[in-house]
Amino acid sequence: MQNPNPYDVVIAGAGPVGLFLACELRLSGLRVLVLEQAEHPASPLKRLPFGMRGLSAPTIEAFHRRGLLADIAAPRQVAGDVSAAAHWIKQPRRPGGHFAGIQFHLDAVDSSKWPYRLPGPAGTHTASDMEAIETVLAARASAMGAEIRRGLGVEGFDRSDGDVTIRAGGAIFRARWLVGCDGGRGTVRKAGRFEFVGTDPEFTGYSVDVELADPKQLEPGRHYTATGMYTYGRPGTIAMVEFDGGAFHRTQPITPEHVQAVLRRVSGTDVTVTALRLATTWTDRAYQATAYRKGRVLLAGDAAHIHSPLGGQGLNLGLGDAMNLGWKLAATIRGDAPAGLLDSYFEERHPVGADVLDWSRAQVALMRPSRDSRALAAIVRDLIDTRDGATYFAERVWGVGLRYDLGGAHPLVGRSAPDFELADGTRLGELMRSGRGLLLDFDGRAPLQALGGRWSGRIAYIASDARERLGLSALLVRPDGFVAWAADGEPDIEEATQAASRWFGEPE
Repeated sequence: MQNPNPYDVVIAGAGPVGLFLACELRLSGLRVLVLEQAEHPASPLKRLPFGMRGLSAPTIEAFHRRGLLADIAAPRQVAGDVSAAAHWIKQPRRPGGHFAGIQFHLDAVDSSKWPYRLPGPAGTHTASDMEAIETVLAARASAMGAEIRRGLGVEGFDRSDGDVTIRAGGAIFRARWLVGCDGGRGTVRKAGRFEFVGTDPEFTGYSVDVELADPKQLEPGRHYTATGMYTYGRPGTIAMVEFDGGAFHRTQPITPEHVQAVLRRVSGTDVTVTALRLATTWTDRAYQATAYRKGRVLLAGDAAHIHSPLGGQGLNLGLGDAMNLGWKLAATIRGDAPAGLLDSYFEERHPVGADVLDWSRAQVALMRPSRDSRALAAIVRDLIDTRDGATYFAERVWGVGLRYDLGGAHPLVGRSAPDFELADGTRLGELMRSGRGLLLDFDGRAPLQALGGRWSGRIAYIASDARERLGLSALLVRPDGFVAWAADGEPDIEEATQAASRWFGEPE
């Protein structure tokens, strides 16, 4: 039957989440339209220093598995790069991240605690800037055939059992599905009447680029004070937090006089701002949708969950949504998805989002300008400076401990697949560029080869030994790179078949 809709999926929002989702859907040949309200993607807030974003292990692995990592990491190699924009660059020990501004250091992290991680191109953490990430993803999405229209924000939509009619910029678009990747203030969640619950803000955060009459009045680095917190990088890059209940966020223009007044209150100095070059505000408001799907409308990224930018986990959380949703929605549209596959998007990603929101709230609790918070922060500082403490915080901040509850008995099931280097030098990540699942058989057993053949269009069967196989004999990897089944000894073919049916539907 011919599909009357010109698009399989319309994505609202051409940020990193929407663009990455478009790439994932195009791997299956779906007709994808991305609608973006902004006419131009460029913004000074997407460039250094404010555009700097730390990329977690799951994000790095996702980009590696789709052949995007080299291009996204490339901007770090140029003069004035991401590293130079970091306030910690002159410290004797290299920080690996922070919790409420309390740093843990790379030399204290014990990576042996993560036995299923292998060295390779996809490390545990790196950084890039928003402009570079969006540029690379937009170019890839366009090259793959996704249509991107800017200056057309979604204004509303009507849905039926079979399609969605979307209104944007006076035009009408029809699609089988609509995905809202249009941010925390976007239209899709509001028009779709998704319930959005959480906690209200305690502070207004500021990111500003200023000229100071005397830059030496402020000491570089991060500082906690009796009224808030500020981080200063010379000559004029400042991030600061004032616990005003979020009263100033998007309520009035940000003037040099206001920035100076807040900076004086937070820093306790009589510093003078002579010019304001760039400024934006943010809060610690933490809200999450109680459902990520209503009929043919789905949410991903900030449209599904918002929280403070503390720790830089928002981008990674959204990209994880896109990686998880893309192959499941594609299989649903193709008609070969097993029962409940699309429901597993919410089941897997909502708990991850809830954890990140609580992680953000915990940091706010340590940052409050009170004696109780300062006392608790001192204890956390002592703990984070131990080897076990640094390793724990690295595991959380870098996303190394991410594991979906997929019900398998093997400890690797639900975790990101190790990036095995096979006998011919090929890495597992390189074998996932097509977006298909992967059945990796280290010993070339005939029953596993036959099993792979039953799903040959959806699962690539690879028989090869590896330089380091971590005691495994075989594993089945989902298209998003997470392990659906694994075996240490003689594989249980029935168990492997059940796993393939659960995630890839009926065999061909």
